[in-house]
Amino acid sequence: MHLLGISGSLRAASYNTQLVTAAAGAFGADAFTLADLNLPLYSGDIEEIGLPDAVITLAQQIAQADAVVIATPEYNKSLSGVLKNALDWVSRTPDRPWAGKPVALMSATAGRTGGEMAIASLRLAMAPFNPHIVSGPNLLVAGCHNELADGALVSEGYQTAMSGLMAALRDAV
Repeated sequence: MHLLGISGSLRAASYNTQLVTAAAGAFGADAFTLADLNLPLYSGDIEEIGLPDAVITLAQQIAQADAVVIATPEYNKSLSGVLKNALDWVSRTPDRPWAGKPVALMSATAGRTGGEMAIASLRLAMAPFNPHIVSGPNLLVAGCHNELADGALVSEGYQTAMSGLMAALRDAV
């Protein structure tokens, strides 16, 4: 089984990238790919010239994965601009790689809510693509600087939520 991880942060030491990596371990995938969202800002002018290779690669990775896990930080009560930009680009590809795709959503933030608003806005942003967003234990990691270490969740409560969410994602495949 192949899992694609998407982190809504470009930061090298991103807690959301660590969260996606922890999800891959809990999912038990035969193969794991971490998507690269370092894409140009969406522009119709660029699109007229042709979709950037990185956008085509991302759409192919989504289409080829059995399941996708997405982790986003919360920026100003919403998903990250990096992630929204990637969603906008993929929406311009000719195929519909998200349609019916099992997807798990999660967030790691320094604040107290763990990215609750980011996940709500991500669900709205993904609605037009018709993925199968799994319901399961919410994984909203608050105070992430204390809860993630070396790509692993520290507290038992978050580990249990991760196990439950990844079981729901495997069941959806």
